[in-house]
Amino acid sequence: MFSWILALLLAVVVWSASTVYLWWVRRRRDETRAGLAALANLHWRDFSEIVRRALHDERGWTLAAQSEDDGSPRSDFLMRSGQGTPWMVSCKHGRAYRIGAAAVNELGAALRLAGAQGGVLITEGKVEREGLAAADRQAVEILDGRRIWPVLKPYLPAEIENRIVQSARRRAQRHTGIAALASLTLGLVVGLGYLSSHPPAVSAPVAAIAPPQPRPATAVAATLPATVVPAAGTDDIVGRPADPDPATLDRYQAAVSRALAQTPGITRGIWLTRLTLAVDREADDDAAWPLICREVERYPVLRTVRIQLNPRPGTSEPVRWRQCSTI
Repeated sequence: MFSWILALLLAVVVWSASTVYLWWVRRRRDETRAGLAALANLHWRDFSEIVRRALHDERGWTLAAQSEDDGSPRSDFLMRSGQGTPWMVSCKHGRAYRIGAAAVNELGAALRLAGAQGGVLITEGKVEREGLAAADRQAVEILDGRRIWPVLKPYLPAEIENRIVQSARRRAQRHTGIAALASLTLGLVVGLGYLSSHPPAVSAPVAAIAPPQPRPATAVAATLPATVVPAAGTDDIVGRPADPDPATLDRYQAAVSRALAQTPGITRGIWLTRLTLAVDREADDDAAWPLICREVERYPVLRTVRIQLNPRPGTSEPVRWRQCSTI
């Protein structure tokens, strides 16, 4: 039972960890990858317009007057914050961009020439490590492929956004089902492995265990030394009269039990009460009865006890009661 509890707990833990990874890490990564591809497929003018709208809605920036000369979107344009502070925005459209320090330094020079307080470089590509270091020195904020998707996602056409989100969700659901099957398989393997390495203890056969004695007298008799059997016709091996005390009667009964256990055709004799002897046997009644009475009649006080003859093994004989002698 413990092995299957362990297997179930392992399967639940593995499936839970897989689900967290698939929905919180893998799904977001798939959605970001597909979203960047969708942004890269836009015309550069549409991309610049989306960037302009996002900065206006998120930060309250507006297009500066000198950038509105012809009314068409540009890849580099000047915007102003709500306090009138100028900011230079540079759009590097395309996923193939690997921007280094040179492009960042060029933007830094342009924003100083325009009198801007700082700049924002936006691209679906990637800014290299040296480009990030140069951006810190040039007061340039970087929004590359690692950060741009959450910012621009709400400004894509609704059908494109829904297609990207649903595609990532369906993939996460499919992989979650696969993870559940894999977790159950792992739990089953672990449970079977535990059972094979920790086999259950095998109980001793019931036949090999000595049956419990029904009376304390027989248990005591097993530890008593062999008693001297009196000669036929006598009934007092310790010099007492025919009505012995309980200890002497126990010795008589123990002697009868030992003698019957050593008699061919008799399996055992157990005293159920002071006056009832149960006998298990293999011989039939005609062969067993004289042997039983021979041992019982050695003790005159036991001659009239009731003998319970149990059925022989493998037969449908009834239980019978008999007496070797009557009063």
